[in-house]
Amino acid sequence: MSPRYAVIGAGRQGTAAGYDLIQHGHAEIVVLADNDIRQAERAAQRINKLTKSNKAHAMRLDASEPDQVKDVLQQERIDAFLSAVPYFFNLGLTQAAIEAGAGMTDLGGNSQIVLDQLALSPQAAEAGVAIVPDCGQVPGMGASLVVYAIEPLDEPVDVLMWDCGLPQQPEPPWNYRLTFSIEGLTNEYYGDCLFLRDGKLTKVPALTEVERRSYPEPIGELEAFTTSGGLTTAARTYQGRLRTLQNKTLRYPGNFDQLKVIEQLGLFDPEPILVGGLDVSPREVLHLLWDPQIRADPETRDFILIDILATGRQRGAEHQVEVRLIHSYDEVTGFTAMEQATGWHASIMTAAIAHGHVPSGVVPVERAMTGAAFIEQAGQRGFNVERNIR
Repeated sequence: MSPRYAVIGAGRQGTAAGYDLIQHGHAEIVVLADNDIRQAERAAQRINKLTKSNKAHAMRLDASEPDQVKDVLQQERIDAFLSAVPYFFNLGLTQAAIEAGAGMTDLGGNSQIVLDQLALSPQAAEAGVAIVPDCGQVPGMGASLVVYAIEPLDEPVDVLMWDCGLPQQPEPPWNYRLTFSIEGLTNEYYGDCLFLRDGKLTKVPALTEVERRSYPEPIGELEAFTTSGGLTTAARTYQGRLRTLQNKTLRYPGNFDQLKVIEQLGLFDPEPILVGGLDVSPREVLHLLWDPQIRADPETRDFILIDILATGRQRGAEHQVEVRLIHSYDEVTGFTAMEQATGWHASIMTAAIAHGHVPSGVVPVERAMTGAAFIEQAGQRGFNVERNIR
């Protein structure tokens, strides 16, 4: 029987995921649910046009009301769904998934919320429900490619990852275009990263440890620095097996200095401050001012890059494994590279849940699928992942 899916949040990433669930997830139906019914209708219409089907259906649904979500999941007999709404809804949606008996994935990104979701694993397992947080480009696809990078090694030791989603033609002053929620972006620039250093879980502040990296033209030189949320579960999963595990975000040169000014002004801080007798969140002010300046328009052509270097031993000899993915805007479907990488990684995991390939419980993304299995699925979607072993 074909699975019944839902996507909660009919924005860019949710639309891409809904499309892929029909194209490759053998969907009977995909419910596109959003608090803005017009957004849901536009997403469903676009998906049905691209897939030449009528399997995408629009619905109004408020992600902040878990009981309402649970009722819809049960009424629509949903096998698995994707949360494509901002990270702060995910804990409530996890509880709704467990109570409804529906599998779930989300786009994650906030370390504490993911840890709170993992704490619900016994409840999910008892309900026979599989939940995989932190899907998307990174942590999601990045974590899956880390698995792929270390699979050839008998004894992996150090794993370094760099990643980005950037416009192909940068425009000053920001040289950056945003193709997902502003809440997800600013969350990456605040708080601590969880890495493995000398085999120990180590908290490293975001927006530190800047370095330069060179890539083949037309990409050229980029700068890399720490951002939070990229390895929340992977650092814990590989503690005791790896000496080093870390990731850095790549940007065009000059972006790091801009972000440090924003940080020093306190504008990434979510905690309200008193302004003219009113409590005002600096981060919300930043969202209002910054989002219109960096928001990608439909004509923006972008690319994503995930670059991994793993070192260790194979049959007693030292080896290096390099894994690299560079993927661009799709002229046929109109999906950006970020929409594809984020939405399609999540749809791969959502379909795996619906087809019974993920065990019950809240499962870290790096445990949900082998690297080889993910590469097979990624290849079907046109992702060309290169792996070189030396």
